[in-house]
Amino acid sequence: MSRSALSRLCLTGGICASLALMGGANAQSASPPDFFAGDVGWVHAGAATFPPVQGSASPVVQDPGHPFISQGASWRIGDLSNPNLKPWVKEVMKKDNDEIDHGKIAFQARSSCLPSGIPNLYLPGNPLLILQAPKEVVMIKQGGQEVRHVYLNVPHSANLKPSWYGESVGHYEGDTLVVDTIGQNTKTVVDAYRTPHTEKLHVVERWHLIDGGKGLEVNITVDDPDTFNRPWSTYVRHVRGREPYLEDICAENNLHLFDYHMPVAEKLDF
Repeated sequence: MSRSALSRLCLTGGICASLALMGGANAQSASPPDFFAGDVGWVHAGAATFPPVQGSASPVVQDPGHPFISQGASWRIGDLSNPNLKPWVKEVMKKDNDEIDHGKIAFQARSSCLPSGIPNLYLPGNPLLILQAPKEVVMIKQGGQEVRHVYLNVPHSANLKPSWYGESVGHYEGDTLVVDTIGQNTKTVVDAYRTPHTEKLHVVERWHLIDGGKGLEVNITVDDPDTFNRPWSTYVRHVRGREPYLEDICAENNLHLFDYHMPVAEKLDF
C-alpha cells in the first residue's frame, strides 16, 4: 500500500487524520520523530522473547530443562524458578507446561487469531505500520487486523472498562514517543511463555529511532503488583521490512491447525 493510498485511507476510513503531525494546540514545539516506514512497515528483529535488562528484574526466559529448538519442533516453556513471579502465576504456568509436555500445542495469540495485548503484540510476527496524527498514533499489525490507538496529550479515562488492549495514552519527549497503557483485561498473556496477568497490568513504552533511522527501538517497563514482585524492563527492536505491507487475514482456513476457541458459525447465514 503506497503512502498516497494510506493517506486516502485515513481520509475516507477514519483511521487517522493525517500521516504527519502538523501543528495544533496539542503538538509539541519541536518536530516529533517520524515513525512511518514506507510501504514495508517495521519488522521485529530478534527472538520471540523479551531479553533481560541489566539492573532490572528478569522477564520470563526459557526453561533450561526444555531447550527451544524451533517453532513446531519445540515450544516456549517458561522457567518457573524466576523469583519475580507470584505463587499463583507459577501454578497457572506449571499446569500449562505440564499439559504441553503431554502433547498439547502451546497457545499463541496469532495461532488462534486473538488479540495479543500489550506488550506481547510487538514480538515477531507480521509487519507493523505506524501512522502519526496530531491527536493520536495508530499502530496496525499486518496480520489479524490488530489495531492499537495511542491518544496523545490526554489523561487516562476516569472510569476505564478493561479491554483487549486497554487504554494507551502518550506524549512526545523530544525524539521519543512515551506510551502509558492500563486497563487490559485478563484474556491476554504477557509474553511468548504465556505468562498471565491481572487487570492491574501497567506497561510503559518509549519508542525511538536508532541506527540513523534504519531501526526502531521500544524500551518497555512492565508492572503488575499482583503478578510480579517487582516491575521489570526489556526492549524490542525493529528494522524496516523488505516486502510491501499487505493484507493478511488470520482466521481463514486456520481451524484444523489449532484448536483454541476459533469462532465457528452454528448454521449457514445464507
